[in-house]
Amino acid sequence: MCGIAGFCNWGEGWQRNIERMNERMYYRGPDASGVWAAEDASVVLGHRRLSIVDLSAAGAQPMESHNGRYVISYNGEIYNYSIIRKKLREENRVAAFKGASDTEVLLEAVSAYGLEKTLDMAKGMFALAVYDKKERMLYLARDRVGEKPLYYGFTSGGKFVFASDLNSIAALEGFDNPINTGILEQYFRYGYIPAPGSVYEKIYKLEPGTILEIRYPFQQYERKTYWSMTEAAQRGEANPFRGSETEAAEELERLLKESIRGQMMADVPVGAFLSAGIDSSTVVSLMQSLSAKRVRSFTIGMWDEKYNEADVAGKIAAHLGTDHTELYITEEDARGVIPKLAEMFGEPFADSSQIPTYLVSRMTREHVTVSLSGDGGDELFCGYNSYASVDRVWNKARRIPFWIRRPAGAAAEIACRRRRGTLMTMARLLGAHGIEDTYLRSEIGEGFSIVRRDPGREAQRTVMDTYPAGLLREPRHNLMLMDLLMYHPDDILNKVDRSAMAVSLETRVPMLDRDVVEFAWTLPLAYCVGDATKKILRNVLYQYVPRELMERPKKGFSIPLQKWLREPGLRAWAESLIDRAVLERQGILNPDVVWRIWRDYIERDIWRLQIWYILMFQEWMAYREKGNREAEGLRRKN
Repeated sequence: MCGIAGFCNWGEGWQRNIERMNERMYYRGPDASGVWAAEDASVVLGHRRLSIVDLSAAGAQPMESHNGRYVISYNGEIYNYSIIRKKLREENRVAAFKGASDTEVLLEAVSAYGLEKTLDMAKGMFALAVYDKKERMLYLARDRVGEKPLYYGFTSGGKFVFASDLNSIAALEGFDNPINTGILEQYFRYGYIPAPGSVYEKIYKLEPGTILEIRYPFQQYERKTYWSMTEAAQRGEANPFRGSETEAAEELERLLKESIRGQMMADVPVGAFLSAGIDSSTVVSLMQSLSAKRVRSFTIGMWDEKYNEADVAGKIAAHLGTDHTELYITEEDARGVIPKLAEMFGEPFADSSQIPTYLVSRMTREHVTVSLSGDGGDELFCGYNSYASVDRVWNKARRIPFWIRRPAGAAAEIACRRRRGTLMTMARLLGAHGIEDTYLRSEIGEGFSIVRRDPGREAQRTVMDTYPAGLLREPRHNLMLMDLLMYHPDDILNKVDRSAMAVSLETRVPMLDRDVVEFAWTLPLAYCVGDATKKILRNVLYQYVPRELMERPKKGFSIPLQKWLREPGLRAWAESLIDRAVLERQGILNPDVVWRIWRDYIERDIWRLQIWYILMFQEWMAYREKGNREAEGLRRKN
């Protein structure tokens, strides 16, 4: 796990600027920093290293291929690199390797087979940049599901730039790309900025499973998909698993063990997060079954029992025999994280579980360098309760003809405009024309115009807005796919990567192994849902952990924001961020709407998620303005 950065055609000052980019992502790779430049400096690559496999200088980056044609700057891990290495040797593609890193194997595979074939062979998580000196072509690529981040685009001066961290791009001298107000309505809808957008105009997130190609003179790029979650889902439905539920659980256990075995390999200490949920408990159980030593497991607890699962996690750890560490967090702990969030994420991000995720990552990093995570189980095995509730709502609504529902829903929305959120949501759902549209409408919120309208700018659409109705035959499969296309990479994986990288901790997600993902899409829905969610995962887990430990209400990985923001310290912080004078000066948010939402919370006890979304946006704005002032002061000094 590392950080990559670079640019094309920078001209004078290129070395100073690539070093600035590297420095801004120090925590992604505190072990070393590297720079490579073409002879004419038309292409410059930067790298920060967190040493995981081959800790020697032989694994340093940017790295040139044996034949000198290719250069790579790479962030991630290729778990099957030893298999690819063996193939290269058997085919006499490489006479001898200089070191033992997966980076060298990846680069030599690109040299031997080309990038697209190499990525097809590779199993792992990554964001990479490869420069072909002969063709003067720069390639960027991102892993299949979006575990590792990669931003790219053009600065206002027309220079092509890319980086793992948006802050690295913003650190470039003269960077003044405007705030992308067209994407902010989506941010205030979801609490994160969906790909391919970013908070800055002309800077984008590379979508999962995508290769970007940009050729000299580096003014235009092309993108192509090398792996598609949508196509994997369609293939899975077209070729369903034919065995029994028991056989399906056995195959899933085999695939997960194979994935976990590969992801436990490292030249540094490895552990795992344990939240007491089905997913993380399954991962830790299988890890321990594969290990001759006690696996290191980590969890955090809260003194508020409504949010605490540490006691159950401790019982699971004791049953499995792991070497378990736990930390109980307080309001003071959480408050101490808040000032770090804007820098940590680089753009507005408001999934409040970012706070406990950072805290558990910080504790874990005191003991290990790599931690496995249970993310992905809900989306792959139909685990969210919302899938069932949306299915029920649509099955009831569809009985009423659409020509009746649509005007009735519109009239009900007008009547409920000043009412509590649930009534407004139900009114809006009446107008849905399919289960996908029902899911989309359930995510919209109450439709507050938080962002000031710009008549000349259209709101940007997302995968959720454009998802084709009935793409998959099984209704709930469509909801799962919608989440895997947007919510999972842009919220969940984003949160885990940024929170862990802020403390130089590598996270790995075994359930997102390509073979596990593609197998999951072949499963009949009945193998996943029944008396309980994620039935097939439970069938795997119950081979290792007693059923009675797991069959309990899910509490989730969250904090009591609704309670904490009323406390004097956090309330004062919040109200300073939404001060009317500040909002008017910035000119982006509608002060009347912001204060209506805040007063509803303080005076009427109406809690809305948009409260945290607003505060995280304003915290990011304060961080950005501070950075701009520092940059201006440095410019004047020089």
